[in-house]
Amino acid sequence: MLTHRDGRWWVSNAGRLPIRCAGARLLFRGEEPLPLDTGYTPLFAGGSRGRERLLEVFVTGSEGERRPVPRHGDVTRPPRVWALTEKEKLALVVLGRRHLLHEPRPQPLTWRQTAAELAESQPYAGWTDKRVEHLVNGVRTRLSRDGVPWLTREELGEPVGNALNDNLIRALLASTTLVPMDLVLIDAA
Repeated sequence: MLTHRDGRWWVSNAGRLPIRCAGARLLFRGEEPLPLDTGYTPLFAGGSRGRERLLEVFVTGSEGERRPVPRHGDVTRPPRVWALTEKEKLALVVLGRRHLLHEPRPQPLTWRQTAAELAESQPYAGWTDKRVEHLVNGVRTRLSRDGVPWLTREELGEPVGNALNDNLIRALLASTTLVPMDLVLIDAA
């Protein structure tokens, strides 16, 4: 439900299923309405059999305020692709294999599983779970220092579980540092 009050547009949920907003935020029935900023906002309403319906909302601002101008000629900013060594990339491709294969609700492999797969493809390379852990932690530390969020225990809080590796893999995918075509590295190793 869209309402206008206090000079702003707000979205609330009167349905049974949550509305998925930007940043994976879920808006549930009965929750406080969320304010909408001027511009385009996609909202996803859950439907039957797992389907989602897209509701595209474009808020133009208050009367007299200049409308946002379409910027069709703007070039999409390329993602920041992170530099990885060959060994780091191979270890991360194996660690994040489930993400790269588009499995539903993917989770990274464990250190042990990753090391075992790497040792199988490169038997004389000396892959161990500790070596994989140190390589991946080095990448996570570099990215965190460069401003990538949710890669440290301090940012997440306890219990961490596998969230640090999951967040790292997702950040590498979003930046296109890792892409599904990288899976060929496993076979080539």
